[in-house]
Parts: sequence; C-alpha cells; structure tokens
Amino acid sequence: MIINEKFIINLQGKSYVTYEGLLDLAHQKNLKSMEVELLQIPSPDNNMTAICRAMAATERERFQDMGDASPDSVNSALVPHLIRMASTRAKARVLRDLTNVGMTAIEELSLEETPPDTVENAGRLQGEPPTVRQIETIKKLSEELNYQVNYDTLTKKTAGNIISRLIEEKKK
Repeated sequence: MIINEKFIINLQGKSYVTYEGLLDLAHQKNLKSMEVELLQIPSPDNNMTAICRAMAATERERFQDMGDASPDSVNSALVPHLIRMASTRAKARVLRDLTNVGMTAIEELSLEETPPDTVENAGRLQGEPPTVRQIETIKKLSEELNYQVNYDTLTKKTAGNIISRLIEEKKK
C-alpha cells in the first residue's frame, strides 16, 4: 500500500504526509478503531499545553502514541484549538506507527521544527512576501478544496495562516 501523492506536502524540499493521507492508508490496512484520551488540559500552570494519547487498532495489532500542543508550538490561528491540535498530532503519530510510515505528518510540526521561512514570525515576517514553497502549498491545497486565493496581497504571515486554515479544512 502506497500513500496517494495528493496527501504529500513539500516544504523546503522535505516531504510531509497529511493526517488525511495517514487515515486513508490506515483504512486500507483495515483500521478497526481509534480512540483519543485527553491527558492534560491546557492551563497557566502547564504553559497552556494540551496532551492527548491516541490508540488505534486493526484486528491483529494495537498502537498508541501521544501528541501535545501549546501556544509555542502552533500557528497563532490554532491557539484557541490546542486540545484539538494535540488530539490530531497524537492520532497522526499513532497512524504513522500503524501504517509503517516514517515520514513526519505536517500536523505534527511545531513552530521550532517548521522550516524557517514557513514560520509565522510576528513583526519581522509581517510585510515580507510569501516564499515559493508557501505559494506552492497554498496552490495545491486550494485546488484540492476549490478555494480562491488572492496571491497579490499575501505576506509570509498571511500565507502561513492560510496554509493552517486549509489543512484544518482538509481534515473536515
């Protein structure tokens, strides 16, 4: 079983799989169940960090892994959704184990791990034009989702926000 190329995103010459692609492959491997448990609710005492554990099973195997999300590890547009992001990251990690995919899921990336020109750096990047990779990613996602994007007004910051929103929309 091979992941369909439409589920691969290229950033800075490195390929990442989408959660959607992992889920598709897991269903091909007869995914029977997937559960998520919230282990830590974000609060000021834990630096607003959500932690989730995901479990996925086929008839013969069972896997589990964890994912976390905090304001420091997600795009600013996703800060209100830390629990959901931690859940998605945990599910992506467990599905990578279940499907034997070594490629990192795009949803697992934290800001520190994201290639530098795709990170939203408030202020410094605000007026800079988007990178070629950001434009390529937006074009690919917007075509798949039939979205119209005005490329004339994009900055690195707005491109990062659009990519995050399109990835979230793709999961729905």
